[in-house]
Amino acid sequence: MAISYHRRRRMGHTALLTTLLIVATGIRSIMCFVDRRLPHRLVRVVPLRSSKSEMETTTSEYRTKDGERVFHYPKEDIRLPVHPTNTEVNSVLSKTQEVLDYLHETAPLQHNDNDDKHDDSNPSKIKTPKRTLSPTDEIFANSYVDLGRVNTVGFDFDYTLVTYTPLLLSVIYDMALERLVNKKQYPKEMWYGDRSTNGMTFDPTFSIRGLAVDLHNGWICQLSYTHHVSMAWFGREKVGRGALMREYSGKRKLIPAERKKRLKPLNDLFSMAECCLIADTVEYFKRKGIPFCPQSAVSDVLGAIGETHMSGDFHRLVALHPEKYFEGSDHLGQVIKSLKDAGKRLIFVSNSPFWYVDAGMTYFLGKDWRTLWDVIIVSAGKPRFYTEDSRPFREVSTTSGRVKFKKVDKLEPGEVYTEGCLKELTKCLDWNIVNQSPSLSSTDDDDIHETTPPSEMDMNNPSGSILASPNVLYIGDSLFADLVDAKREFGWTTAAVTPEVAYESDIQNTPRYVLTQQTIDVILDCLRLVQGAFDKDKARSEEDVRVLDEMEFMVSKWRGEQMSLHGNPFGSIFRSKYQPSLFAHSLRRYCDLYMSSVGNLRNYSPQHRFYPDDARLLSHEIR
Repeated sequence: MAISYHRRRRMGHTALLTTLLIVATGIRSIMCFVDRRLPHRLVRVVPLRSSKSEMETTTSEYRTKDGERVFHYPKEDIRLPVHPTNTEVNSVLSKTQEVLDYLHETAPLQHNDNDDKHDDSNPSKIKTPKRTLSPTDEIFANSYVDLGRVNTVGFDFDYTLVTYTPLLLSVIYDMALERLVNKKQYPKEMWYGDRSTNGMTFDPTFSIRGLAVDLHNGWICQLSYTHHVSMAWFGREKVGRGALMREYSGKRKLIPAERKKRLKPLNDLFSMAECCLIADTVEYFKRKGIPFCPQSAVSDVLGAIGETHMSGDFHRLVALHPEKYFEGSDHLGQVIKSLKDAGKRLIFVSNSPFWYVDAGMTYFLGKDWRTLWDVIIVSAGKPRFYTEDSRPFREVSTTSGRVKFKKVDKLEPGEVYTEGCLKELTKCLDWNIVNQSPSLSSTDDDDIHETTPPSEMDMNNPSGSILASPNVLYIGDSLFADLVDAKREFGWTTAAVTPEVAYESDIQNTPRYVLTQQTIDVILDCLRLVQGAFDKDKARSEEDVRVLDEMEFMVSKWRGEQMSLHGNPFGSIFRSKYQPSLFAHSLRRYCDLYMSSVGNLRNYSPQHRFYPDDARLLSHEIR
């Protein structure tokens, strides 16, 4: 089984620990906890933080050793309980305690470039093969994808071809807040501040993608892949477990029909400003003791955010100062040229207006950027672009930006079109599938070496269009606006731009994160062994239960410490407590590839074949 470099590296750090566990306690190898649900994930159990009313997050301190600043956790944070009567249980606990002590005493918590070199004098440093790419530059595969058979590549614009500095989210937040104050008569102090506080501002450390707002009660919710509400915040206060159980029918879950009515997804990067403004507005009313209706407050905020987007105000600001609001994109031109030189047809499909995308693309690719594309579609209205079937295209003047009235029967390279739908797109192009490479569904992992005869291709693709097949690769950042319908309705190969992959992978490779994960794994395996040492013919005694409860408390405490390393209240966007998040589940289900940046394509040949990692899902398969 192929194992990614970062997964092998994690195994390298734990190899000695694994040996100690097997010899000393019989605990299964920590390697069995490798997560195979998403290729870039390194571990199965990912942070949860209990509320402060339940426990305090593990504390830590710094100390100097050999002139190096290293990390040190208090010993009481890894102190296992003792059973007063069961010697067999205490034997397991004692040996596990030795492993935890050794792990924390020898863990290389000051990471440096030499950590990956083999050092025979230090058995805790195990040599692991290197990959040439880091998560920042790598493309991860959920399915088998052969780029050689992809002959059409489509791109979104916002947060795909171009990315923005954090300053843009602050601008959107401020513009929406100003609308609340000036148009909805919200307290002026929210905008201007008062004697004791400044006005509200965007907090980049609060929100993440993949959350949802409950339209009825104003809670910001994090959902697991089974749609359970694992965590919620009301303003800046975490909602307790009891309140979650009462609100969501005792099971922290809504039936599908009610879930669609109540929970609005916050899945794209623009929604982080939206999420923060909702929480801050609620918190302001609570802190000031102002009676308010959460449902109305949420509706007002969503309306203000929507007006901010529709007004084009921040678009004009970005167009005037692209160097201030756009992140650098050194490799975009290289990627586009590589795909074009390989004979790929390029489609540009964006919800943004022409004058805005023209400013952005000119900034990065020059005034002749339109000559690089076979089709350019702006103000597309995704996801309606995929779901509607009788929405005609209209041509946009590239000089005045005016929408023309003439009927569009054919799409010309270099021209610009608006609205439309995929069905009309297939009619307005002369492309066909004659003499094209056989189509291969990117989800047919077990048919990697099979090809499809042309006669069968015609039967599987009755429209006769190359655009209704996995030969089309579409790349975007928004799962549900860009990718879900493209995959579900037309079988396109899809790729998600997910910048959090690079950020979170960097966190997971820090010695501090590795140590917390190893500690969690050891305690969990010890819990399994301890239960095996209990007398199975007798009911659990109070001391038996106490030992289990204390160890579970330790696990929760260490998960809280691990979660804090992400720097936000929700932790990883790919996890909801210790389960995969709904965002991760959707990424796994609807995206064949994902990457931190479109620029990552520069590291791969246009004929590259991507092979997914082992995708086994059930516990018995990975042990």
